[in-house]
Amino acid sequence: MYEAHRHEGDPMPALDGLRILDMTQYEAGTSCTQALAWLGADVVKIEPPTYGDPGRSIADGQGDAAYFVTWNSNKRSVAINLATAQGRDLLLSMAPHYDVFVENYGPGRMEKLGIDYDAMRRANPRIIYGRIKGFGLSGPWQDYKCFDPIAQAAAGAFSVCGEADGPPTWPGTTTADAGTGLTMALSILAAYIQVQRTGESQLIEISMQEAMTYFMRTRVAGAGDWGHAVVPRAGNTRLATMALYPCAPGGPNDYAYLLAITEKHWDALATTIGQPELVADPRFATTEQRDANTAELFEIVAQWTRGRTKFQAMEQLSAGGVPCGAVLDTKELFQNEHLRERGFIHTLNHPHHGEIQLLGWAPRLSNSQVEIKRSPLLSEHADEVLQADLGLDDATLQALHETGIVG
Repeated sequence: MYEAHRHEGDPMPALDGLRILDMTQYEAGTSCTQALAWLGADVVKIEPPTYGDPGRSIADGQGDAAYFVTWNSNKRSVAINLATAQGRDLLLSMAPHYDVFVENYGPGRMEKLGIDYDAMRRANPRIIYGRIKGFGLSGPWQDYKCFDPIAQAAAGAFSVCGEADGPPTWPGTTTADAGTGLTMALSILAAYIQVQRTGESQLIEISMQEAMTYFMRTRVAGAGDWGHAVVPRAGNTRLATMALYPCAPGGPNDYAYLLAITEKHWDALATTIGQPELVADPRFATTEQRDANTAELFEIVAQWTRGRTKFQAMEQLSAGGVPCGAVLDTKELFQNEHLRERGFIHTLNHPHHGEIQLLGWAPRLSNSQVEIKRSPLLSEHADEVLQADLGLDDATLQALHETGIVG
C-alpha cells in the first residue's frame, strides 16, 4: 500500500493508491483490471515467462497481438514462473504490498499453483481476492471450461438473436467477457470500500454465465410471465416503428435503425419523411393499426431511407425528433467525427506496431481523468516492481532472471 499523491495543480487519479496483482488472461479478467487501471489503480500483470498471457498471440500468432494491446493498456508486466516453489513464494511475498488479487484461469488452476484464496489471505489478511469462472465455484457445471460464446449461449443470449425462422445466433460482441470484467471491477470497488472500514479480507466469485444474464433481463421481462415462457427471436424488424432500414448506396452496413415508439415519435417520423398525412391514415392511426400493417409501413419508410445515406437518415430523423442511429462498421468507429471531436479515439506509439489507434474509455471524470497508455511488453517492469516492492538488489534480480524464475 502507498499513500495517494498529487503533483501541485495536477488531477489525482480517482483510484490512486489502489494496487492490484493482475493474474488474468484473455478478456474476462483483463477487461476488469484495465477498467481499474483507467481509473488510476496501479495494476501489475503477472504472466508466465516466455509466452505471457495467451492473449498476446491470439488471432495472428504474433506477440502483442491487437487483442492483447486492446485489453491491457495502463498496466505493468512482471513474468514469474509460478510452476516453481521459488516463483510461488516470490508472488506471495509481493501480496502484502497490494490490495487486490484477480484471476480468471480455468477451474482448479490456482489451487494447483498454491496461490488460492487461503494462501493469499495468509500472506495478506486484508487482500481482496477476485475469481472469475465460467460457471462459478459450485454447481454441476463448476468444472466446465468457458469462453465468451459459451457463457453467452448458456445465459440465453443466442436464443434471442437471429431471425424468427432461423437458428440461434451469436450476438457478435464479447459481452460475456467484458460484461463480467466490469461486474468484477464494480465488486472490487465495493469490497475495497468495505475493507477500509473492517480491515477484513474478502473473496469475490463471479460466474460468467450469471454475469451475462444481467444483459438478458429486459428480454426476459418482455415475456411477461416471470420465466415461464420462451422469448422468441424477432430479427432486426419486429415492427416498422422499431426496425433496421436500408440506406444508400446499399453496402453491407448501409443501414439505420429507428425507434418511433410514442405518438410524438410517430408524428415526427411521418413529418420528417414528407408524408404527414400518414398520421391520419386509418392504416396507421394507432399503435395497434401500425403494428397490424407493419409490412406496408416499412416499405413506405424504406423508400425514403433508400434515397439517403445512413448518416443523412440519422441526421434528418434525429433533427425531426425521431431516435435513429446509423450502423457504423468497425472502421467507421475510428473515423467517426463525433467520437474524434470528443477525444474518444486515442493514438499511441507501440514498440512492435508503431502508431496505433485505440477506442477510449466512456467515463469522463472532471477532476481525475487518466491518460491512456500502451500495453506493457512481457515482463517489461519486472525489475522496477520487484525492487520497489521487495527491495531486491541487482545481484538478486540477475539470479532470478538467470534461473528463469523471473522472465
